[in-house]
Amino acid sequence: MSPVTIVSDSTHSMPPELLATLGIPQVSLYVNHGTDTHRESEMDLQAFYDRLRADSKLPTTSQPSIGDFLAVYCPLLEAGQDIVSIHISGAISGTVETARQAAADALGRFPDRTIEVVDSRNVAGGLAMIMLAAVAARDAGGTPAEIAARTVEASGQTRIWFAVDTLEYLRKGGRIGTAAAWVGGALKIKPILTVNGEVEPIERVRTSSRAFQRLVAAMDELTEAGQTAWVIQHIQAHADAERLAEEGRRHFGTEPMLVSEIGAVVGTYAGPGLLGVGGLPPALVGR
Repeated sequence: MSPVTIVSDSTHSMPPELLATLGIPQVSLYVNHGTDTHRESEMDLQAFYDRLRADSKLPTTSQPSIGDFLAVYCPLLEAGQDIVSIHISGAISGTVETARQAAADALGRFPDRTIEVVDSRNVAGGLAMIMLAAVAARDAGGTPAEIAARTVEASGQTRIWFAVDTLEYLRKGGRIGTAAAWVGGALKIKPILTVNGEVEPIERVRTSSRAFQRLVAAMDELTEAGQTAWVIQHIQAHADAERLAEEGRRHFGTEPMLVSEIGAVVGTYAGPGLLGVGGLPPALVGR
């Protein structure tokens, strides 16, 4: 059996050191400020969020090209690796479809190899958890098909909640999904949202403190559902993320799989102040 490499894109929000430890190459999305284009994987997040707050117009984002994927896939295939490539929800970005096109091209050049492309139906911390499930299957010696199946299973069992300061960034960026029904007076509230393929609304609260408590209550829901392998996500909310992580340690009795800041592509549409918690069954990530 050939060794398997897991590939993802830069919207997973894993800390770079964890990504390196797990041996996961990534294909970067892009952020465009006017005529300036930047790879998300190379951006200074503090500088990006400072500019996002100051600019009246949102930057745009763009998916990787087929060539970007081939630059990652082909050296792996040439080295005798098979690939499981896991990506941001196809309802949010065309990245996974481009990955499928690149896989077909690459397999035309390396017909004896295998590439499984999986739509995670999630993003950021949700995508990270699904990737960790794939890593567990890889490390247990799974075939590409088995790792892909574990990835799809994890996608169906991953839950994530996040609170944003405003829906304005999602509205301006066109990524608001079914939460569009809240646009209007809801721009003044603190929405609690989830990702199920696309962004979906959970409930509305009036203050940041109530949003925090709703995320703590979500930990109880995760516990009841047996989804106790957990992560914390944030955007420019380091202190609140650590407070929420402390609550998680008390609720779950374990350390989080990761506490990390969301990158520039998702951050363009979510905006500073996001705070989130998510979980999936620990058996899926080998815990």
